[in-house]
Amino acid sequence: MPRAKADAKPRGRMTAYAFFVQTCREEHKKKHPDESVVFSEFSRKCAERWKTMVDKEKKRFHEMADDDKKRYDAEMKDYKPPKGEKRGKKRKQMKDPNAPKRPLSAFFWFCNDERPKVKASNPEYGVGDIAKELGRKWADADQDLKSKYEAMAEKDKARYDKEMTAYKKKSKVGVTSSPVKGRAEPKPKHDSEDDDDDDQEDGDEDEDDADDDDE
Repeated sequence: MPRAKADAKPRGRMTAYAFFVQTCREEHKKKHPDESVVFSEFSRKCAERWKTMVDKEKKRFHEMADDDKKRYDAEMKDYKPPKGEKRGKKRKQMKDPNAPKRPLSAFFWFCNDERPKVKASNPEYGVGDIAKELGRKWADADQDLKSKYEAMAEKDKARYDKEMTAYKKKSKVGVTSSPVKGRAEPKPKHDSEDDDDDDQEDGDEDEDDADDDDE
């Protein structure tokens, strides 16, 4: 494998979600080589599928991302940016892991019930095919069935609103409380690589964006 130029910037690391989307594209291309793909629709279905996957199914994509991170870190150690170019990126605001879990839409509640059935009936299906089948089944579902999941979504949204109100109240108390007198506030530590944590959450952002497109 030819080595990259000494002054070439290393290729950015890929996240688990990015590897997942790449795999979906490859599977779709193999099964439908002549079919043109609408990227926005394809991305939405990938995001829908990713949200319904269990940790065991995501494991191999996280392992791929871990390997790519090691490759990226190793290459960045030897990389010397051209004069005038800043090495790091501006860090995105990190999401609070204690924040309430976003509510699921009616479609995602439907997927939670139907995905195992689709997978069992079609063991040869790839992740993209399963997402497409779930979308088709939802589109064909009668209003009575949809109403059931819409009620579940409303209940989950009420749960989220309640938890978010409590979370904001708690956060506000934490911000307004004054530090102990005479004790310096600790300065936040920064990783040597500013952009290490940026990419994974682009998958999450894609997933969050998918919530608005589900129904």
